[in-house]
Amino acid sequence: MISNSKSGKTVSIFDDENQMLKFLVEKWEDIAHKGIERRGFFTVGLSGGKTPIVFYRKLDEWENKSSFWKKTHVFLVDERFVPYDNEDSNYRMLRETLLEKIPIPKENIHPITTEKGSLEDSAKEYEEALKSFFKVSKGQFPNFDLILLGIGEDGHTASLFPGGKALSEHHRLTAAVVLDEKRHDRITLTLPVINHAEHVIFFVTGANKAPVLRNIIAGDNPSLPASLVQPESGKPLFVIDREAGSQLYA
Repeated sequence: MISNSKSGKTVSIFDDENQMLKFLVEKWEDIAHKGIERRGFFTVGLSGGKTPIVFYRKLDEWENKSSFWKKTHVFLVDERFVPYDNEDSNYRMLRETLLEKIPIPKENIHPITTEKGSLEDSAKEYEEALKSFFKVSKGQFPNFDLILLGIGEDGHTASLFPGGKALSEHHRLTAAVVLDEKRHDRITLTLPVINHAEHVIFFVTGANKAPVLRNIIAGDNPSLPASLVQPESGKPLFVIDREAGSQLYA
């Protein structure tokens, strides 16, 4: 593992996948402990996509942690506006790779409702659910213990895309994201929610992500949404493999 800190970001690069996953699980456990000590439970926002699947499966192997799962509340960072059984549903992926395999109470799982009403209705309902759970008033934002993010080749994170209207949302907790005909519309947490988290971890793998990671970490390109993730509590942590980090610190 190589660790470095640059442009206000902490970066850990791994050659070995098992060591990378072990590091992530240890971070998860440490943050969970602190969250439970702070308020009696641990809150985490999880992302979809293919990259985190291997990590979610690793969490399933987290031994003797049933007491932690009972105090863990899982939220989604974003969701495609499709039914839960759709192959593109983030909730379906999380359910199949993690949630069905761990002793977490059903009431501790907080999906984004997508099977009734409109896209905007879904975004508003999720916002109200967040306000209720975190007990936040108007003008306040939830304080997640951990938000786990990925990065797309275009620099998007969550469902915050370059040039998208959601990037300029500074008051709401969620946003409805309308995309083109080739992509599902989505519901996403907004930047203020992400930046109010105690800990933000980017998990990124693959050589195809190397150019955009260079621009985000070394160049700090403000046109890329992932560059706008700047937690108030400290630096975001980038956990990446050697391929994704191949253009850094050259």
